[in-house]
This record gives sequence, C-alpha cells and structure tokens, in this order.
Amino acid sequence: RDSSMTKVLVFAGNKRIADRLNSSLEFKFPGQLAVIHGNKNQNTRFKSVDQFESGACRVLIASDLIARGLDVTEVSHVININVPKNTEDYIHRIGRTGRAKKTGVAITFCTDLENQNLSKIEELMGIKIPQQEMPAEVEVSKVLTPDEEDNATVKVIQLKQKKVDERGPA
Repeated sequence: RDSSMTKVLVFAGNKRIADRLNSSLEFKFPGQLAVIHGNKNQNTRFKSVDQFESGACRVLIASDLIARGLDVTEVSHVININVPKNTEDYIHRIGRTGRAKKTGVAITFCTDLENQNLSKIEELMGIKIPQQEMPAEVEVSKVLTPDEEDNATVKVIQLKQKKVDERGPA
C-alpha cells in the first residue's frame, strides 16, 4: 500500500514459492502482479517482464532461476522472501534496485535458520545489514508451508543389503 513502492521485484527461492506467493497476493492486488520462473514458457516470461518494465504491473515475482538473467530498470524495491544460500545471489538480487545513481530499497525476510547465510552476506559486502523485528500488526503463521516442511525433515535413506548367496560352492 506504500505509494513509494512503484516497481517491486520480489525474489522467491523457487517456482512453488513464487506461484504460492502470487496466488496469495493476487486477490489483494488484482492486476498488479506478474510471476516468472522456469516453468513459464518464454512468451509468458517476456510478457511478464514487459508488463513490469512498462509499469502495467507493479510487482514482479521471480524465482532464483530467473534472477541472474533479469534486466529491468527503475526498480524501487527488491523484496527477498528468503535469504539466498549463495551469497553472490543476494548481490545480484539487490543490484536490481538503486541503479544509475538512483536510490532503492532492499528488504529481506530472515528466519533464525537463515542467520548464518545472512552473516556470510554481511561479510562479503563488508557491512552490517540493519535488522528490524516484524511489525506487530503483521500476522506470522506458525504453520509450515510444504517447502518449509521439506527443509525441516530429514530424509532417511534405506541402504539395500548386499544379497548373500547361502548355497555354497558348486
């Protein structure tokens, strides 16, 4: 609802998160969102980027897969739904705002589990990223999404036992 958020680029960790985010926000911001990721065909991706570039849509949600090849201008805000595991990905993400001597804002949501990745980013950039608590009016769900559940569980791999031939010599 902030009027300064004229061109918002949202980075989601993967295509499922991007689609889920798009679905949950579409009813609040009808016609203002576009989403791109590897499962979208090339024409759809070009159309989404063109709509975002022209201002026809205000928010572009992109997966990490698309992040590095994305060339858009005049981005007012970059929002990271997660802290990327690869520190250089963070630099590429936030580099989409504040180009050509203009200012921009980068917002990154960080969980306790991602603090180690955030520390690596701060070390790479040589600065401490200012942190704020989530505003009290924002409801934070305690229910894990399927992606969070996948990361929270440990996959147990059953090894096959080598078959022992009990018959003896021929």
